[in-house]
Amino acid sequence: MFTAVTLLTIGIGVGANTAIFSVIDGVLLKPLPYPQPERLVSVWQTSQLAGLKDLELSPADYFTFREENRTFLQFGMWDGGNVTITGIATPERVRTVSVTDGALDALGIQPMLGRWFTAKEDEPGSPGRVMLSYGFWQRKFGGDPSVLGRQLRIDGEAKEIIGVMPASFRFLEEKPDLLLPFQLDRAKTHLGNYSFQSIARLKPGVSLAQANADVGRMIPMVVAKFPPPPGFSVKMFEGAHIRPALRPLKRDVVGDLSGLLWILMGSIGVVLLIACANVANLVLVRTEGRQQELAVRAALGAGPRRIAGALLAESAVLGVLGGAVGLALAYASLRVLLATAPANLPRIENISIDSTALLFTLAISLFSGLLFGVIPVLKYASPNVMRALRSGGRTLSQSKEAHRTRNLLVVLQVALAVVLLIGSGLMIRTFQALRRVQPGFTAPAALQTLRVDVPDGLIKDPVQVMRMFQEIQRKMSAMPGVSSAAFANSVPTDGNHSTDVLFAQDRTYAEGEIPPLRRFKFVAPGFFQTMGTPWIAGRDFTWADLYDERPVAVVSESLARQQWRDPASAIGKRIREGMNDPWREVIGVAGDV
Repeated sequence: MFTAVTLLTIGIGVGANTAIFSVIDGVLLKPLPYPQPERLVSVWQTSQLAGLKDLELSPADYFTFREENRTFLQFGMWDGGNVTITGIATPERVRTVSVTDGALDALGIQPMLGRWFTAKEDEPGSPGRVMLSYGFWQRKFGGDPSVLGRQLRIDGEAKEIIGVMPASFRFLEEKPDLLLPFQLDRAKTHLGNYSFQSIARLKPGVSLAQANADVGRMIPMVVAKFPPPPGFSVKMFEGAHIRPALRPLKRDVVGDLSGLLWILMGSIGVVLLIACANVANLVLVRTEGRQQELAVRAALGAGPRRIAGALLAESAVLGVLGGAVGLALAYASLRVLLATAPANLPRIENISIDSTALLFTLAISLFSGLLFGVIPVLKYASPNVMRALRSGGRTLSQSKEAHRTRNLLVVLQVALAVVLLIGSGLMIRTFQALRRVQPGFTAPAALQTLRVDVPDGLIKDPVQVMRMFQEIQRKMSAMPGVSSAAFANSVPTDGNHSTDVLFAQDRTYAEGEIPPLRRFKFVAPGFFQTMGTPWIAGRDFTWADLYDERPVAVVSESLARQQWRDPASAIGKRIREGMNDPWREVIGVAGDV
């Protein structure tokens, strides 16, 4: 019974630590799966004046940095998207990544079949080319090696297949089916449009600080090389005070999970300490009952070091066996984790119990064994031979010192448990507070999403496209069990949104002043009703607004209060997203989402 309880207690502590360590090792510690990943960086910018901590790159930045940099071995820009594949069985919407010349070179993963895009193929007007992921190649072409040179119809346009990436290829945390060339037109590039992420491989010996200084040197060149878009001035871009903010590529892949995972690891470490304190108490009681045995050994000539070694060896064996139990528990828990595959956990394919995790398990198992075994060693490695032998077979009475040691262990367990309890209570309070936040939509379990796409060029008449969508919405709303339906280019929490400056007609702006950046989306009539977004003032869009191309807009309650102090005062005001764009009349105010 003693052994069973000890192994289970240590197994739970070691298993929890092994499972969390395997996640940390796979997500945080393992290098990115590219050659020399420590030299890969993400090129970001920041603008304190515009309130942008993370500012992506623009096409003007890309051309300037590519031509003028002194610290990059390769440099490229990329962006994710979706396209429709036709001509191969059922039409399918697939994920894509568009890359400029230099992006794939920076990652350094060679195609399994074929080749990368050339610099010429990245120029506008070049023949269409496409590369396939290994999964798409297997799924659509059955792994046929003669796929090179065949045509693939993408959004109605035929593109030649020139390469297939290996099964191990990962484009950061994107999982694209297809890779496409960007084909930016340098002659039509203006300042602005900070919408694209970028990758650079540093030259040997170049530090991140040197690369930041190099980008800082090039940022003023961007404003000098390219014109501002219509309605904007060079002073507006100079006044943005854009600064470089390069960072290791791994930080972009992992995101902000590192702090959370290390906190979790610390919490689970406390669980292991509690388990060790618990087992130490059990071992202490058991060793107290062996005082006569230890005295006989001492009388036969065993010294304190010999007795201490025997006791520690027993504890180490218990620790290692408990580690084996913990390893089994960790393996089972990781199987459950991988089966559920949380969407917000990056690099999940790297999480496994490998040799590193096994060494970690062995180390903490031995550590646990020595930790809970050291207290009996300190107390009983030098037994009082005469007193123990005189006691004969009678049970020894527990001394005040023995009581004190066991009480201290209990106090330690309770103290650690209280720390965990307080931390868990605070986390539960945070979770409850998050559940009380009004997200701007109601009954999320009843909200279902699907994607409907009309490829560019498939239907030329925009009025016909609107009629088709209106008819789809009408038929969906009439389906049994559907209360309402609507269209939008983005739904809450999907991460898809656009950002632009927003001008208000009733406010004057100083020369070079940058208006606040606002997020916006495009929605069809009925969107707010379908989402359950509360209506504050004014009216919703109508299909007549769309058919007549009326320049109207609905703003959020926060924007209305910031701009006009009262939501009702926003109705009738006029806004626009650029200096030359048409003014839009505010017809409604919706609750914050």
